[in-house]
Amino acid sequence: MQARRPLLTLLAGAALARPALAQAPARLVFTAIPDQDETRLVERFRRVVVYLERTLGVPVQYAPVKSYAAAVTAFTNNQVQLAWFGGLTSSQARRAVPGSEAIVQGAEDAAFFSYFIANVSTGLTRSEDFPAGIAGRSFSFGSRASTSGRVMPEHFIRQHFGRAPDQVFSRVGFSGDHSRTIQVVQSGAFDVGALDFTVFDLESRLERVDGTKVRVIWQTPRFPNYNWTIRGDVDQRFGAGFKEKVRAALLAVDDRAILEIFPRSRFIPASNGDYAPMEAAARALGVLD
Repeated sequence: MQARRPLLTLLAGAALARPALAQAPARLVFTAIPDQDETRLVERFRRVVVYLERTLGVPVQYAPVKSYAAAVTAFTNNQVQLAWFGGLTSSQARRAVPGSEAIVQGAEDAAFFSYFIANVSTGLTRSEDFPAGIAGRSFSFGSRASTSGRVMPEHFIRQHFGRAPDQVFSRVGFSGDHSRTIQVVQSGAFDVGALDFTVFDLESRLERVDGTKVRVIWQTPRFPNYNWTIRGDVDQRFGAGFKEKVRAALLAVDDRAILEIFPRSRFIPASNGDYAPMEAAARALGVLD
């Protein structure tokens, strides 16, 4: 019996060690603000999952969320480590998680803009100047936390009229996302709305916009917007240099099928300081501390 003791001890030690050796690598989970139809987003982001898994060498998962606020909460609670945010949600998330960074943006995001659209029945037509004729009509924003669907459009409305939207329009609503803003204006439920220009252009190309019922009447001045934001603690979780590896992977995206998901022509570097102009507007509206 004594001669067998070392062997039994070795076998027991190996059994104890086996779970550690078989432990799965950490999973990178990312999300995106639900600025368009959720079903389409889930389908589209499958391509991003495949690309990131292949490039980063770790398991990757896309976690859909129901609202802009839920995207920020998931990031704050470390349920996701990476997120495709709008300008405002990125700033909210970075303030909640010290050390987090906006690392990559679309080429279009450095000088983004919103469209104001109107139901054709209003008689409003496209203008280079702010469309003063929208006063007294019903107006729909997108999500309350949307940079291009609420914060910057409201900033320009206040700048022009010197009053809050509910003092300018007969009725103010929040559709929830850019695609729905098109729908509520196109249906006549609201006279005018504001939204992300890339969504309107994409929906138009996909023939989901009825040009006989809705038209663009104004393009806002430029402002910084969407970006990929990553938590400040990813190197501790995934290994030294992981944040830079993610940045490099996103900057290297050249697959048109992936870029069209966003839709963007390419990705370029971003930094937290890029969003200072948008943050100033958000603070003035009381939606950012």
